[in-house]
Amino acid sequence: MPELQVIARHTMTAGKEEEVLALLPKLVSAARTEPGNVSFTAYRQLDDPRTYVLLERYVSREAFAEHRETDHFQDLVLGQIVPRLDSRVIETFDVTD
Repeated sequence: MPELQVIARHTMTAGKEEEVLALLPKLVSAARTEPGNVSFTAYRQLDDPRTYVLLERYVSREAFAEHRETDHFQDLVLGQIVPRLDSRVIETFDVTD
């Protein structure tokens, strides 16, 4: 079964950037402790300071599904980050290397 690469593109609501950016280190740290997580990083877009991307890799699709059920995902992402976003696009890819 291939690993799964996830690219989550988020655009923060104007005026909410500092609130969201304060939550990202907590999310990154918590996600990296998950047994099915291979890597989890956040990058802010250079030409649009309201946009950032999360690059996430999991050992399987099932591990990603488990990630979405964790307390930190439910609280930090769904409860605190998503309400402060203008847009959220999630892309998933099987890793073939």
